[in-house]
Amino acid sequence: MSNGRYAMTIVSRIIRKMSPDASCHQFCVAATKAIRDVYLPLWKLTGRQATAEMLVSHPEERLCASAVIYSIRRREIWLIGDCQCLVGGELCENPKPYEQRLAEMRAAKVQELLAEGKTAEDILADDQARAAIIPEMLLEMQQQNKSYAVIDGFPIPETHVPVIALDFRPWEIVLASDGYPFLCPTLAESEARLDEQRRNDPLNIGKFKATKGFTPGFNSYDDRSYIRFSV
Repeated sequence: MSNGRYAMTIVSRIIRKMSPDASCHQFCVAATKAIRDVYLPLWKLTGRQATAEMLVSHPEERLCASAVIYSIRRREIWLIGDCQCLVGGELCENPKPYEQRLAEMRAAKVQELLAEGKTAEDILADDQARAAIIPEMLLEMQQQNKSYAVIDGFPIPETHVPVIALDFRPWEIVLASDGYPFLCPTLAESEARLDEQRRNDPLNIGKFKATKGFTPGFNSYDDRSYIRFSV
């Protein structure tokens, strides 16, 4: 199981166990503790100091997840990490601060490779442009839970966790992961826009840019979750 998927299962359990009255702060504390507890056996095995230093220096090795949560009791939406939502048709996002810049860097490198004679199929099969931005991505990840928030067992800076408060009017809400480049009011529309992106720009270097393209044989370039409901 990948680090991200393992973290997702831990966070899912926390959500199911949380009190309906829990605040965003209480969730952040509980989710952080739950993942940190997974690190404890490793600390005991290798020495707490050595393991803690490794996880500080190498955030890419941490268990890491994002979550977008709607609290029924509080009528609030919490965006912890790079997720998105539609509230009454209005898009709210919480992307990593470096994501767009690295996507632009990758797009420029892809254009260089195309100019050298590489085909789109060549690049999708062996994305050297993505490989070129990995060192910068790892460097930017040193700001994880400093300049941006994720759930990874380290204290979450809640100033980087948007909390959207709803009044008591009827609202239609969509919660989604960042795997949808164009979030729409219905799942069918969102999937159609994703498929259009795959067919027209599988490298993700045009109007929509990403730090990776569509892997051959896959219908998406990233994980995706989508739920729509009314309150």
